[in-house]
Amino acid sequence: MINILIIDDDVTFCLMLQTLLEKNKYRVTTVFSPIEAKRIIQEKEFDIVMTDLRMPDMSGMDLIRLIKNQAPASQIIMMTGYADIATAIESIKKGAFNYIPKPLNPDEVLNVIKEALQAASNKTATSVNESKRETTSDYKEGVSRPSRKLNQHIELVAPTPMSVLITGESGTGKEYVARLIHNKSKRSDKPFVAIDCGAIPKELVASEFFWHVKGSFTGAIGDKVGSFEAASGGTLFLDEVGNLPYNTQIQLLRVLQERKIKPVGSNKDVIVDVRIIAATNENLTDAQESGDFREDLYHRLNEFQINVPPLRDRKQDIMLFAHYFLEQANHYLEKDVEDFDKRLEEVFMNYGWPGNLREMKNIVKRATLLAQGKQITLKEIPDELYNGPGSDQFALYRKENERQVIRRALEAANYNKSQAARLLKVDRKTLYNKIKAYQIELPEKNKT
Repeated sequence: MINILIIDDDVTFCLMLQTLLEKNKYRVTTVFSPIEAKRIIQEKEFDIVMTDLRMPDMSGMDLIRLIKNQAPASQIIMMTGYADIATAIESIKKGAFNYIPKPLNPDEVLNVIKEALQAASNKTATSVNESKRETTSDYKEGVSRPSRKLNQHIELVAPTPMSVLITGESGTGKEYVARLIHNKSKRSDKPFVAIDCGAIPKELVASEFFWHVKGSFTGAIGDKVGSFEAASGGTLFLDEVGNLPYNTQIQLLRVLQERKIKPVGSNKDVIVDVRIIAATNENLTDAQESGDFREDLYHRLNEFQINVPPLRDRKQDIMLFAHYFLEQANHYLEKDVEDFDKRLEEVFMNYGWPGNLREMKNIVKRATLLAQGKQITLKEIPDELYNGPGSDQFALYRKENERQVIRRALEAANYNKSQAARLLKVDRKTLYNKIKAYQIELPEKNKT
């Protein structure tokens, strides 16, 4: 039976949610404080952890880090009010699977749990046919200029043996791009193995990557094949590669140079033949400058770089993707919603989409569930899409206050230009050009 942990300081809410889940044959444990949650996560394994975003004593982000460290296999679902949706999207970047806005819709809760369980089963090595099916069903080629450039780069690099570094914001579909490269490569009949580098506890990274033998450390009750061996002949996808501990970066570099691994607890070398595709939503150049990421490893991974553009830069694709996700939602929910109201289309076109394709997919699916007629209208979407900060992208396009908005974002980011660019939802080059054009003074240490 599936084990679910609910963490929320609202006792009544917890009990209502527990009743719903137990009626649907889930085994449920409820706790009412993060401190209690910390204790029980150490004692018991859970398939799903559903937690409120705001609680006393510990924030939702701190809880994510705790859960990922203590129970990396657990899928995390955040529960939050609409006012905190921007923070909930940020929680996905930190490792949560998804979020559900309050008040909860019972059908939506059950659907998200089903998706989380399915995602967990797909985290291990998948067969070639499964990989191709997932890519075919979940990847949609856009028609905008940035999308055409993306597709051209995929076609160009896929047949080669080159290592590929995929960059882009969270939610843009970097793993789907990686799978597409694999499926178009000469290794397409071999395994595609995806690893979330940020979800593996530091002390287990070497074991997960390079294999371990029985008795090599406490808890090693049997031999375990590592990711490199599992992907033999195929492709190893390292998602969020910027999160790798520094010591593991050294080991990974050695493997890429020598093409062999030494399992933990063994004196024998094992030859490996894998193609590496890595992805990150961080700026690895900044990470090199701060000493958090090795420059030599960066160049090994970055034989060819593909940037997946954010949805806001693909205006021509917005409604194309929206209709595609509507088709998927109809099939998943067994509904027959046909279209979007014209006013809603205008909102979609003007919204900043900070969560990119992942955010759009979730919003369209929820709207499809709520739709009463043949069209999705403004009633079925969160009002933050047309009233919230994401709707005007910090008003960067409004010339009369653009300079003021840029200064405010820089101050909020403590003059970290990369972070300010993310707040403004523009690329760093655009921000640099704006700073120069408006002659905005920066502190001496931040001028470079």
